[in-house]
Amino acid sequence: MASDAAAQGVSGAGAGGGWAEACAPLRRNLPLLASEEVELAKLLLNEGQSHLFEHWPEPGVDDDKKRNFFDQVRRLNSSYPGGLASYIQNARKLLADSKAGKNPYDGFTPSVPSGEVLTFGDDNFVSLEEAGVKEARHAAFVLVAGGLGERLGYKGIKVALPRETTTGKCFLQHYIESILALQEASCKLVEGKCHTKIPFVIMTSDDTNALTIQLLKSNSYFGMEPSQVNILKQEKVACLADNDARLALDPNDKYKIQTKPHGHGDVHALLYSSGLLEQWKSTGRKWVLFFQDTNGLLFNAIPSALGVSTTKGYNVNSLAVPRKAKEAIGGITKLTHVDGRTMVINVEYNQLDPLLHATGHPDGDANCETGYSPYPGNINQLILELGPYIEELKKTHGAISEFVNPKYTDSTKTAFKSSTRLECMMQDYPKTLPPSAKVGFTVMDAWLAYAPVKNNPEDAAKVPKGNPYHSATSGEMAIYRANSLILRKAGAQIADPVIDTFNGQEVEVWPRITWSPRWGLVFKDVKAKVHGNSSVSQRSSMVINGKNITIEGPSLDGTLIVNAIDEAEVEVTGHVQNKGWIIQHVDHKDASEKEEIRIRGFKFDKVEQLELNYTQPGKHSMKA
Repeated sequence: MASDAAAQGVSGAGAGGGWAEACAPLRRNLPLLASEEVELAKLLLNEGQSHLFEHWPEPGVDDDKKRNFFDQVRRLNSSYPGGLASYIQNARKLLADSKAGKNPYDGFTPSVPSGEVLTFGDDNFVSLEEAGVKEARHAAFVLVAGGLGERLGYKGIKVALPRETTTGKCFLQHYIESILALQEASCKLVEGKCHTKIPFVIMTSDDTNALTIQLLKSNSYFGMEPSQVNILKQEKVACLADNDARLALDPNDKYKIQTKPHGHGDVHALLYSSGLLEQWKSTGRKWVLFFQDTNGLLFNAIPSALGVSTTKGYNVNSLAVPRKAKEAIGGITKLTHVDGRTMVINVEYNQLDPLLHATGHPDGDANCETGYSPYPGNINQLILELGPYIEELKKTHGAISEFVNPKYTDSTKTAFKSSTRLECMMQDYPKTLPPSAKVGFTVMDAWLAYAPVKNNPEDAAKVPKGNPYHSATSGEMAIYRANSLILRKAGAQIADPVIDTFNGQEVEVWPRITWSPRWGLVFKDVKAKVHGNSSVSQRSSMVINGKNITIEGPSLDGTLIVNAIDEAEVEVTGHVQNKGWIIQHVDHKDASEKEEIRIRGFKFDKVEQLELNYTQPGKHSMKA
């Protein structure tokens, strides 16, 4: 219940300006409100939101629900940079621009930005990987993981999905093991003792927060110290009912504002308000690496990309892959405004082609002599230099350039089919940077660095032939392909793949080869551990779990699993032949299978394997 002083303050405010006169239901309920709630009510009325109170009954009816309403308004106000008034004002402007059909790129001319194009396995790549590993002890990692797997046909959180089903390790386990492998390798390059623990932040949402914490705790944080991990939960933002930015009420609860996710751009404001950035700076961190939840190949690209950041002195480094002209992936572009402003940002593919046409490029987005567009494909993985990042966030408080995407009922654009909201993306951070900022990119082959899992089987099967499926099927097969090609480059004889179709998607099926990050963190590691005339047949599976396992010219035709403790040095030689693991097709509608299997369209019938476990220190030779 509001204090007398608060009530008097309200009546005084009312007498002075009659600020609530125009909204009788609210005015009648003022005695219920504490002073902070009165201020929030004023804010809402000032921003044209009196409709939120129109249905409010007399005091004494639903009073708890009215107070809960203000609890929600308080959260919405405190979680948005500049508060709810800023949100509503920004929404009005963006909705007016949307209705007018305003082009956000008016006045800008696109050009190809500067960046590095890497070739896997050459001397430059190897030296950049080494530079990146050395720098990793000065890094922090941030995973944006606010999404459920519903779009994939999976009810759980996406980071709990198996990255591949040969070992069944989930994405989150792979990410943590990769960070720990970087931590260990980086510390080894320091003279004397090194106690560095690389910080790891996970941005969650209401949908994923509890499940993410449960996944970590039930698996002992996958070997990471709990103190290394910070969870930051993003809040949702208010929905907008119309072009006047009137906030939408929840259809099921008239005392609740409808909310939807704001997008992964929130990560910057959350990091700023958490105080973690200053803490990292004080402990000698120099880099913040941002990544998304289901790219199983990402850590193949991290060491060399971090090497590029440190050798080139990039304040912002966007990871990218070669992109075919007009391919449905955003292109990294330099934009120069008529007023002299410049920025290097992601431009969505459906905006890039018209923008090029409109600015004197008659062919629009066209392939150049390399066979690819000169505008590389953005994969939403960023490396930011911490010092300049902190200085920029001091100015913006982490607010990121927003957009709105209302679905209008008709061409008059006067009404929405359903409520909309403002959205923001983490890769739009460079939009506010000064021209002096060093913004670049690092391009790596997609086979090595990019295989996101985001489409369900039905949607993936509709993808035009030759375009990436970005499904659980293609994501897993891409891991086997990458590992096979890496071993080939290291000198092993890996059989060619066969083509097969799962869930309506035609994919290459390579030998099912997988290893723990500590075995093959960088190409130099792999090359040092693969010797002689090693060969693997197409039907084979090989799992390498351990740090000091060398492949000394074995031939494998079947399934081999090698597990070894760190203190065991194992040589794998000889000829391994068994019935192996057979791939079986699974229909995605087959309810007798688990969701994570159904969305792949295959499972392994584990007929026979050779599994070797080395639990004793010392040198061991496996001669089959």
